[in-house]
Order: sequence, then C-alpha cells, then structure tokens
Amino acid sequence: MTKAGTRTAVAAADAPAPAVRLPRRRGVELALLVVAVLLSVCGYCDVGLARTGTLPPGAVGYGAGLGVLALLAHLAVRWRAPYADPLLLPIAVLLNGLGLVLIYRLDLETPHDRAAPTQLVWSALGVALFAFVVAALRDHRVLQRYSYVCVVAALALLTLPILFPAVNGARIWIRIAGFSIQPGEFAKVLLAVFFAAYLAANRNALAYAGRKVWWVQLPTGRVLGPIVTVWLLSVGVLILERDLGTSLLFFGLFVVLLYVATGRTGWIAVGLLLAALGAVAVGRLEPHVHARVEDWLHPFASIEAGQGPNQLAQSLFAFAAGGMLGTGLGLGHSVLIGFAAKSDFILATAGEELGLAGLSAIFLLYGLLVERGYRAGLSLREPFGRLLAVGLASIIALQVFVIAGGVTGLIPLTGMAMPFLAQGGSSVVTNWAIVALLIRVSHSARRQYDGQVAP
Repeated sequence: MTKAGTRTAVAAADAPAPAVRLPRRRGVELALLVVAVLLSVCGYCDVGLARTGTLPPGAVGYGAGLGVLALLAHLAVRWRAPYADPLLLPIAVLLNGLGLVLIYRLDLETPHDRAAPTQLVWSALGVALFAFVVAALRDHRVLQRYSYVCVVAALALLTLPILFPAVNGARIWIRIAGFSIQPGEFAKVLLAVFFAAYLAANRNALAYAGRKVWWVQLPTGRVLGPIVTVWLLSVGVLILERDLGTSLLFFGLFVVLLYVATGRTGWIAVGLLLAALGAVAVGRLEPHVHARVEDWLHPFASIEAGQGPNQLAQSLFAFAAGGMLGTGLGLGHSVLIGFAAKSDFILATAGEELGLAGLSAIFLLYGLLVERGYRAGLSLREPFGRLLAVGLASIIALQVFVIAGGVTGLIPLTGMAMPFLAQGGSSVVTNWAIVALLIRVSHSARRQYDGQVAP
C-alpha cells in the first residue's frame, strides 16, 4: 500500500462516526391517539346499545370532545417536546376516556346524580394544564430551583382542609359555594419535586456519611433531618385529617426515592418495618381506620348479622360476577356498592363488566405508563430528572396498588381515587400534570442522544 493510501486509511479510521438522528415518533403517537379515542367511543356506544338498544344521543359529541382534547395535547407535544415517549399520552387518553365511559355507565343508574359531564370538564382542564406545562416548562431542571417553594406550598395545601368540616369521616376536601377540591392531590406532585431536588443535592452524603446500624448506613442528622421533618409534618397532618391513603402514598414515595438516591437496599427493609408498625398502631388507635380493618378481616360479617352486604362485600361480588370476560358494559350491578361506586370502587365496575381480561388490560396500561416513566428517568444523566421521573411514576404505581388492593380485599380500604378512571376533578387534573412532567423528562432523556451514536 502506498503512503497516500495509508494516510487515507488512517484518516478514515480517525474520522468521527456519522451522526445518528433519533426518530421523533410523533406519527406513532398520533396513530395510537386515534386508536385510544376510537376505543373510548366504542365503549360509550356499547353502553348505550346494552341499555336501550340504540346508540346514545351524545356519542358524536363525546367522540368529538375527546378527539379535540387528544389533538390539542398531541400538538403541544409535537411543538415543544418532539422527542418525548410516544406511549405516555395515548395511555393517558385511553385511561381517561375509559373512566368517562364507566362514569357515564353508572350515571344511567343514578339520573339524579350525574357525574360524567362534570368529569369531562375536569378532564378538559387537565388537558389544558398538560398543554401549559409542556409548552411553558422548557427544561425540567428549572423546578430544582424552587424546591423549598414547593415544600412550603405543599404543606400549606395539606393544612387547609383542617379548617373545613369532615366528609365521610375525613378532612381532605375544601368546599366553597358548592365547589370542592382535594388539595392533597396537588401536594403530592409538589412533594415529589422537593424530595427529588433535596435527595439529588445530598445523595452522596446520604449514601456514605454517618454510622452504620446493623445493615443500614445511616446518614448524619444534619443531612437527613430536613427531609425527615418535612415527611413527618406532611404525614402528621394527613393523620389528623384521617387521610390514611395519602399518608401511605407519601411514605412509599419517600422510601422509594431514598432507595433510588442512595442505592441502599436496607432502606426498603426499614420502610417496610416502619410501615407495618405504623399500620398496626393507627389501625388500633384510630376508630375510623379500625372499622376499615375489621371490614377487611371480616368482609361478610354484616351479611351474617342480617344487615346486608357492606361496600367491600358488594365489590367482591361484582368481581366474582364478572368472571373471565365480564357481563358486558352496561349490564352489571356494581351500582349496589353505593355512594363510592363512581370514585373509590369504580374498579369494581370495570371488573364486573369487562371481566378479568379487561381488568388485566387496564393494569397492563398502568404498568406500561409506570415503566415508561422509569425508563425516561433511568435514561437521564443528571440526578434530579432521574429522581423526579421515578418519583412521579411511583406515585401512579402506589396509587394503583393501594386502590386495587383495597377494593379486591388484598389490603384494608383507603380513600383514594384510581388515576384517570375514578370520579374526581382534583385527581384527574393532577394526573395530567404528572403525565406532562413525564413527557418533559422523556423528551430530555431522548434529546441528549440526538445527533450522536446512542449507546
């Protein structure tokens, strides 16, 4: 080989690899959104056909409204977050659409108490907030600067319901002139931001400083003290308000993020031990919680006493009646559960009318939503975004576990709303905000590889 040929070969070997442009996959997202809207409209029509034998009169309006909301959300993502995960938004639209179908189906049994129109308005507000967050938040790392503002706002929101009367034994609502919100729903996102920011800034001290007790490396009190204080204050306020479901959610979020930040598996064991001790103490000392524990241990005691089935028993009957394929949308009797059929126990309607197959599909959608959130977080190179994504995805995972476990008799009941499915304006708006933040994080995670050879 000549010298010129050798120099050419060496130059070619030293040349950088050609840039690889990652596909943005917004077309995939749009196609999945069309499928999600069509499935929701088919469910709406199926309810009408099962109940009256004709298509419901509002089918066109429902489909058009849901389609417009999905399109607006898609345009916001295409404009501001073109590298975002293409599965997050379609999953949220499908779950929200299915929730509207189930609430409409239960409205047919309670014509004096219609919740679907109000839920549609809250869903529109949630999508508007989603579009605003995606468009306005150019970089999720900006939130790290406002971590202490977030924690102060979260504690203020958690404290406000104490000033208002209890509803169904819990002080978790603010009701003014017929309008009600649940501040704890918004507080959980703010606390996730604070936990992620604080743990990202102090992760090394949390993992390696302090003394070791048994198998757990305890950090110094100066480092761990502030975050433990915030967690204890939030959980203490929630216990005063008898909102044990959100208390469990905050505790689980705290333990998960502490484990992710430090990599110490001992925190999981400590968390489970403390959760068990706290559950036993509260279950014995708090009458409202003790009654729910008794219902969980003896779900059919009211039937044996001649008082008829309670809510948990009716929920178990609904799941049993659904079998493998369900009775069909609109043909179940889960409305017998009572006042919480559209909120806490809406999963029982899905289990009865869609069966185990439909219920498994819903759980898979939630699992996929959580997995994509974790994937986005693990793909990031900076710790705050990683912890924020894991924290937000864990909020959804913990909620699904607590609610599904309660209505199926796996664990005692807690008053929480199934994400996107259940009736509740504060819940659906907050869940759309969570998806918006995951969209931003996933955009950053994939964009960091754009124009490079992705590892």
